[in-house]
Amino acid sequence: MLRARSSIVLAAACLLAARLGFAADAAAPPTKESRVDALFVEADRSDTPGCALGIFQDGRIAYAKGYGMANLELGVANTPHTVYDIGSLGKQFTAFSIYLLARDGKLSIDDDVRKYVPELPDFGKPVTIRHLLHHTGGLRDYIELLELEGHGSEDLTTAREALDTLTRQKAPLFAPGERYEYSNTGYFLLSWVVKRASEKSLRDFAQERIFGPLGMRHTQYNDDHGRIIANRSTGYNPTDGGGFSIDMSDFEQNGDGGVNTSIEDLFLWNRNFDDPVVGDKRIVAQMEETGVLNNGKPIDYASGQRVGSYRGLRTVGHTGSWAGYRALLYRFPEQKFSVACLCNHSGVDRMQRMRQIADIYLADRMTKPAEAAAKTPIAISPADLERLAGAYRDPKTGEVWFFSVVNGGLVASTGGSRIRLDAVAPDLFVPRSGGSLQVRFDKPASASSGRSGFTASWPEDDATQRFEPIATWTPTAKDLAALAGSYTSDEVPAIFRFFVADGGLRIRHREFEDAPWRPTVKDSFTLDGANVTFSKDGSGRATGFRLDVEGMRGIVFRRIGS
Repeated sequence: MLRARSSIVLAAACLLAARLGFAADAAAPPTKESRVDALFVEADRSDTPGCALGIFQDGRIAYAKGYGMANLELGVANTPHTVYDIGSLGKQFTAFSIYLLARDGKLSIDDDVRKYVPELPDFGKPVTIRHLLHHTGGLRDYIELLELEGHGSEDLTTAREALDTLTRQKAPLFAPGERYEYSNTGYFLLSWVVKRASEKSLRDFAQERIFGPLGMRHTQYNDDHGRIIANRSTGYNPTDGGGFSIDMSDFEQNGDGGVNTSIEDLFLWNRNFDDPVVGDKRIVAQMEETGVLNNGKPIDYASGQRVGSYRGLRTVGHTGSWAGYRALLYRFPEQKFSVACLCNHSGVDRMQRMRQIADIYLADRMTKPAEAAAKTPIAISPADLERLAGAYRDPKTGEVWFFSVVNGGLVASTGGSRIRLDAVAPDLFVPRSGGSLQVRFDKPASASSGRSGFTASWPEDDATQRFEPIATWTPTAKDLAALAGSYTSDEVPAIFRFFVADGGLRIRHREFEDAPWRPTVKDSFTLDGANVTFSKDGSGRATGFRLDVEGMRGIVFRRIGS
C-alpha cells in the first residue's frame, strides 16, 4: 500500500513538472559555455564591435564563438573565422621564424644584429638577436619615433622609412642586456634579419615555413596597406559621446606586428606547441626560455611570449594592441588548455576575461584561491587626501603624475588622462572605472614628515613603476617667453614650435593636444606623457631641450632661427 501511494505521488509530481514546462530543469547549474557567454554580454550586440573567442583543450576546440559585430557599417557579425590584426601577439611568429633559420644554420641568435642590418649605428657594444628577442637591446621604440616625426598609425609608412628612422639615432636607452624594456624596434629589426638571412620577406618566409604547413589559410603578415584580406574585421575605438569610430592602420612594416589571423587558425598554431608539425620540440622549448640580464637576473619575457603563472598554474602567452584591435593567446601548457581572444573593440579587457575563463575550466586544478572580488571603497578624510595631493616623478623616465582632490576624491592626471581613484585601503587606490592599475602610497615616517612616494602597478602586465614626490616650478611670463621658438633634432627630422598663449607654454604637433605644458621641476614641463627639460644660455634664453617619452628617452633638440 505504501509503495502504491509513492507511485501515485511520483506520477502526480511528474505531471505537475510537465505542466510547468519542466521547471525543475530551470534550477540546473549553468553550463561552462553559458558562464563564458555571460563574460561577453556587453559586447554581444548588433550595435557594437566585439570579439571572437576560442577555448582550446586537449588538442581540440572546446568552445568557439563570436560576439558583437565585425563591421558596423555592413552589419557583419564576428565569428571564429573572422580575421583580426593581432598586433604584438604576432611577435611569436617572428621569433619562431628566427629559430627555424637558426636550425637551418642561416644564423645564430648570438649574432650581432648589424651583421644582417649594417645600416644601424654602431653604439659600441653589440646588440644581438638574443637581445632583440627578449627586449633587452636598449634601442628606442621606432613607433614612438615615427609619431614624433608626425606619422600616426593611420598613415602609410614603409619598412624602409622605419629603418631610416632608426639609423638616425645617436644613442641607445641603455647598454645591451642591462635591463628589460619592451620595444617594438627589436622585432621590427628581426623582420630584416629574416629577410637578409633567408633572402625572402618575412611574409613569404612565414607563409612557406609556418602558415602553409599548418593549414592556417586565413593568416598572413600584411606588408601592403592596399591588400584585400578576406573576412577581415574593422577596428573600432569607443568615442567620448557614445558610439564608435573606425581605427585602422596603414603601416606596412612588420615583425613587431602586422599578422592578421582568426580564432580557427590560432587553434592550429596553438596545437603546434604540443605536437609540432613545424619546427620541433627544441624550438618550442627555446620559445619558452626567458631572458637573462647581464647581472644574471632572469626576466619573465621569452621570445614573443611572457612566462608567468595564474593561481598556481604556469602560463605562457602574449597580448596585442594595435589601432582598434586587441588580441590575446595564453596557454596553460601543463593542462593543455589555452584561451584565444581576438577583438575589434579597443575597450575590451581581454586579460581579465582570460583569467575568468580559466577560473571556469581549471578551478579544480588550481592551487591558489581566486582573486578576491574588488574591495568596497572606503572613506578617506579630506586631510589625508590633501596630504597625497601634488606632483610625483619617476626618476628613471622623467614621467610625472599629478594628484588632486576633486569633490572629496583623489584624481590622478597622467599622460593626458584624468583617472578618478577610489581608496580600497588607507594607502591603496584603484580606478573607479575599472582596470588593473593599483596605486599604493608609502606610509610616511611620521605625521609631520610630508609626502612620501608611491608605486604604480599593473598586475595584468606584471609591471610596476616607482614615483617620488617633487616640488613643482612656477615659471614667470619672462621665463616662458625665453622658451618660445622653433627646435629640431638630428634624430627626429621634425620642427617643434613652442609658443606662449593664455599664460602657458604650448606646441602645435599632431601627437600632442592643444593644451598648455604643465611645469614640473625647474625648466621642465610635461604634456601627454612627454617631458621636456630646457637648456639655457647665460642670458636665460633657451638653446634647446631634452625630450623624454616612454620608449625613446634622451632625444636632444636644438633651437633654430632667432
